[in-house]
Amino acid sequence: MFNGSYVALVTPFKNGEVDLERLGSLVDYHVEAGTDGLVPCGTTGESATLSHSEHELVIQFVIQRAAGRVPVLAGTGSNSTSEAISLTQSAQAAGADGALVITPYYNKPPQEGLYRHFAAIAEECSIPIVLYNVPGRTGIDLLPETVARLSSIENVVAVKEASGSVDRTVEILAECDITVLSGDDSLTLALMSVGARGVISVAANVVPSRMAELVHLAAAGDFAAAAALHHQLYPLMKSLFIETSPIPVKTCMEMQGLIEGEFRLPLVDAKEETRDILRGVLAELEIKV
Repeated sequence: MFNGSYVALVTPFKNGEVDLERLGSLVDYHVEAGTDGLVPCGTTGESATLSHSEHELVIQFVIQRAAGRVPVLAGTGSNSTSEAISLTQSAQAAGADGALVITPYYNKPPQEGLYRHFAAIAEECSIPIVLYNVPGRTGIDLLPETVARLSSIENVVAVKEASGSVDRTVEILAECDITVLSGDDSLTLALMSVGARGVISVAANVVPSRMAELVHLAAAGDFAAAAALHHQLYPLMKSLFIETSPIPVKTCMEMQGLIEGEFRLPLVDAKEETRDILRGVLAELEIKV
């Protein structure tokens, strides 16, 4: 159901509030650039510091602005199962095409707890569910056998895999028939070579058309051309994580004139040396700043 280059949308702020004008411009920018889908309110969207009303506002606004031109996969995860259900139901009511649901962070449930968490969300919501595994952020790893158990639930349709391992995608696909999406830009090509079907991308915020082209080339089996583009974009992919994401990507977008570049605490502005590195990477890609 979900494949291609989906952008992990940043949430632009202005004077402490969600900047809906800029957010709308970003939606249009991605549609015009060929991005295959939009993912608001994920980690890159600073969902942890959005209030519940802001979370619902951003998702509703993105759905309305997209107006069916591309799918919207709404971030609705929480480390509280009841809260994740509520957020997912809200996204469903707003017309989202799917929900991206992160593993519960901080409380570190066992695999049975992870299974019951996602199963409860899927039972209470009819919207397609994309599991999100990012152990470096959450402190818990969603193992292939648990993904396989969950894949038997009708509306659990995909997993965003960000464990940093190519082997993990192989292991998941050996266990079950589920769509795997890369959660790491720099591993997208490698994961697609073993069966993944796309990426939920941070880099697509900066180079949407080039990330879409890379994924489409790989999907078409043209791995030589995809590899050439991967090597071109690799310095950007890595530099977007030299500080905690989304600090570098929002800094790049500020330089591009796409957003104000404002953060909410506890995130702060990029260091000056980070800005210098990012400026150089953008220059190499011939992106005006």
